[in-house]
Amino acid sequence: MKTEKVVDHIVNWLKEYAQNAKVKGFVIGVSGGVDSAVTSTLCAKTGLETLCIEMPIHQAESHVSRANEHIAFLKKTFSNIKEWRVDLTPVFEEFKTEVSLEAHEDIVNMALANTRARLRMTTLYYYAGLHGLLVAGTGNKVEDFGVGFYTKYGDGGVDLSPIADLMKSEVFELAQFLKVPESIINAAPSDGLFGDSRSDEAQIGASYPELEWAMNSKDNGKTAVDFKGRKREVFEIFMTYHQNNQHKMLPIPICEIPKNFK
Repeated sequence: MKTEKVVDHIVNWLKEYAQNAKVKGFVIGVSGGVDSAVTSTLCAKTGLETLCIEMPIHQAESHVSRANEHIAFLKKTFSNIKEWRVDLTPVFEEFKTEVSLEAHEDIVNMALANTRARLRMTTLYYYAGLHGLLVAGTGNKVEDFGVGFYTKYGDGGVDLSPIADLMKSEVFELAQFLKVPESIINAAPSDGLFGDSRSDEAQIGASYPELEWAMNSKDNGKTAVDFKGRKREVFEIFMTYHQNNQHKMLPIPICEIPKNFK
């Protein structure tokens, strides 16, 4: 990958889109992960206002410290960075007192994990509205179009997606080029939606390099019968997520009314 050209292309795309939309810049949730670190740095390189918001909800301390380290790096490197911290833990806890939790524990926990992401989306759009900014998404190609590993109308609720055409490995290449803190580059990817430091790999059952391989294999017309052992297992994991999460990746279905009914 021609990393410098990719960086310049994304930065110019971001700047042009913001200018055409007549907004001041971007707002982004900084989580301490590599995707948000790369995206926020690309936004900062446009020279437009870039508001970085940390939104902990019972967050693992390692996530908080990495997020703070990255924001400090951005503020030292760029003059157009603003930061804000919104502790959503009390909001989340109050929400839990008002809804029914009478279901299987695993189902409740997943619903609450998605609620965390949606509270953060709401917060980002609140500040976007206050300051005339666009919400920049942080999803990469494997997450957004491969396994659908994001929350619908949560971290999937954004105005534009700067890195959604990049595989996770390519995001890491950009991170090195952009001099993202090593603590973030070396950390195991995590969605941070369960109040602990569990990794994406632990949740999915496959690593990002394995998922990239499976995505490329599918695009090349391969099926599970073409593989054995771990490769077949990974391919089946990928395809299960890919098929089950199509509702996230495809446009919202519209019931079209026959003209003779109107």
